[in-house]
Amino acid sequence: MSHPFLAALEGRVQAVPPIWCMRQAGRYQRAYQQFRQQHSFETLCREPELAAQVAMASIDDFDFDAAILFSDLLFPLDALGLPVRYDDGRPVVTRRLTADTIGELRDVDAAAAALAFQSEAVAALRRRLPGEKGLIGFVGAPWTLFVYAVEGTHAGSLVIAKSSRALYRRFAPIVVELLERAIGAQLAAGADLVMVFDTAAGELSPPAFRHLLLPDLRRLADRFPGRLGYYARGLHPAHLEHSMARPSTAWAGLGVDWRWNVPDVLASDADRGFIQGNFDPALLQLTGSDLRQAIDEFLEPFAQLEPEARAGWICGLGHGVLPGTPEESVKTFVQTVRRRLS
Repeated sequence: MSHPFLAALEGRVQAVPPIWCMRQAGRYQRAYQQFRQQHSFETLCREPELAAQVAMASIDDFDFDAAILFSDLLFPLDALGLPVRYDDGRPVVTRRLTADTIGELRDVDAAAAALAFQSEAVAALRRRLPGEKGLIGFVGAPWTLFVYAVEGTHAGSLVIAKSSRALYRRFAPIVVELLERAIGAQLAAGADLVMVFDTAAGELSPPAFRHLLLPDLRRLADRFPGRLGYYARGLHPAHLEHSMARPSTAWAGLGVDWRWNVPDVLASDADRGFIQGNFDPALLQLTGSDLRQAIDEFLEPFAQLEPEARAGWICGLGHGVLPGTPEESVKTFVQTVRRRLS
């Protein structure tokens, strides 16, 4: 049985890359809007069978090569005792992490038990998925969870988070242990890969990223060698300087945003793990010939590479599908990639 997603994870040569997009299940979908007419966002996340149905809807509608757990990266904060409220699906952290409140966090055993609904959703999704489709779990990265815990958002200049390094160093061991438990549970439930999403990491300077964040990220990767991918919006090659590339660490690969030149990365580094991305999601707002031209321009450099050079590429967006994106544009993207590179 052909399994394009696993083939990409293993670096096997295939002419047509698997396609998976962040936020491929979400507000732009008619099917998701129907779910939301009946259930709150939090209910859809916390009820495993509902979460599996939401994730499957994007497979049914668009034939992506992998499904991803439908959930939210902030649930670990809620599990630790920093409640998160979802107003129209938008998270609001109602109690902030401070030097005073960190001592009141729940113990990791209790927090891990409170996250069991995520691994149960992975198991429910695995039961529904066709055998040729991949299954991706995910967690929020330690730094991004910390940013939300102290700032309430990841927007802006992150003054509080950046000036609270001592508090981060106290928080990191707690949240990393919890993430290890959550990742292990998702893998045991049937995930082929768990993505670590670090939305706020690109706001740090390269030296701060390497000195402050990298030790905790390495701990996660070393705990699950070859089973974790990493994505941080706004991350640049200067942040990495090969510090997360194989074989020096155990990361399975990287997702990158639209500011990276992925064909150059594919052509120049044979020991990089997978690379996921990176069509600009804003361009999916286009339709018709304008959209087809944008996709063709994106694909042309990839088409110039031999299939051997494209091994390990997972085609997708440079970030998530945006609300308001026409469903027909998503279908056009998937169909054009497969037709152009076959």
